Amino acid sequence: MFGFVKLVVAVSFVATLVAAAPTLHRRQSACFIVGKTSLPAEVASGISALASQVTCGSKTIANTGGVPDVTSGGITYSSIDFQSSNKSPVGFALDTFKTPADPATANLATLQNQLNTYLAMEAGSTGSKILPKLKGTKFFIQFQIARVRTAQGAKLGVADTVEHQLGKVLKNAVGATQVEKDAVTALSKQL
Repeated sequence: MFGFVKLVVAVSFVATLVAAAPTLHRRQSACFIVGKTSLPAEVASGISALASQVTCGSKTIANTGGVPDVTSGGITYSSIDFQSSNKSPVGFALDTFKTPADPATANLATLQNQLNTYLAMEAGSTGSKILPKLKGTKFFIQFQIARVRTAQGAKLGVADTVEHQLGKVLKNAVGATQVEKDAVTALSKQL
């Protein structure tokens, strides 16, 4: 009985220490998360991994609610910000995030770093007016990654397929012309 009491006291002591320890919330660990708006589950689930790939600069990006410029693999968001273009976000993406005629030869690491900057900007901009436009470009990069991986023979989950990503791009093609949408659809057949 005496051993049981010691065990209960020890467990209680450890539980007290754990409960009293300061907690590090996901929002505190990523330099690109600003504000207090709750993140959607699908965005929040990737924050830890993304935070290890992205660094933040001192300059903030317009229309994001104070999100700093982010860098992944040497690529800064400000260097590929759709807001710098007179085209729609998807039109900008078509011009900026191109793949070779044979998508299998594309530089997947570059596309992933470009996507990382957009994912960080999306997470940090939750609740800002830029978000609907930003998503079109982000989904286009994901679409390009799906094309490359498919062309390379990778087995993709349903959410990662070219068809699924095409639907996401078209659904989030804020301000896109029909010509731009048709160009994205045409790319979906070039694998």
